[in-house]
Amino acid sequence: MKIGMIVAIPEEIDALFRNCGAPLGMEEAPGYTIYCYEISGNTVYVAGSGAGEIAASATAQYLITKYGAELLVNFGVCGGLTTDMGLQRTVVVKKAVHYDFDASPFDGSMPGQYLAYPDVYIPATAALVQQACAAEQGLKPVICASADKFVVDPAIKADLHNRFGAEICEMEAAGILLTANRNQVPVLLIKGVSDSVTGGAEEFAAMVHESAAVCVRILLNILSEF
Repeated sequence: MKIGMIVAIPEEIDALFRNCGAPLGMEEAPGYTIYCYEISGNTVYVAGSGAGEIAASATAQYLITKYGAELLVNFGVCGGLTTDMGLQRTVVVKKAVHYDFDASPFDGSMPGQYLAYPDVYIPATAALVQQACAAEQGLKPVICASADKFVVDPAIKADLHNRFGAEICEMEAAGILLTANRNQVPVLLIKGVSDSVTGGAEEFAAMVHESAAVCVRILLNILSEF
């Protein structure tokens, strides 16, 4: 299987290198360096997207169009929105809400809703979520609040949880899910908490490497079961 792997920030790519070693190949493309690995019999094309929904969505489409990705995977760090989401807690995204998207004055939708969906939630591939949970004991399916915002204010974190039932927040999931679903390509997102509900940028900086490493290890274990 051809797998497209989207990685947002250098710390997360470094975690992949430390776990998988040097790539089998590397290709320079406009805006990207693509790393190629063979993982559990799959050809994996790894692209660093940069942070944010637009960058992640563009990278997802590039991996599908250019490399024929039959599955998209994304791993990365996130913020916890509840006390249960402690540091290095690793989860699988079952659906996301793009909480700063709002076309409601124009089309009568709910804030956060794309009209292709019946509500504000953009689903991941349910079968893959189930497979991931079977492959990695203790992995929890969660709702992700996703937008182009690095959230540090505990009050905002609490609001995202109360409004949407979200347990984590980050900046790429909605863009990846929208693009994968539009292309009818299955998608799996694994996230590791690097800053807790009361944490912020300093906690993120201290924990990002460790959280990314845990996330990579779990994702590789899941891929070995596919």
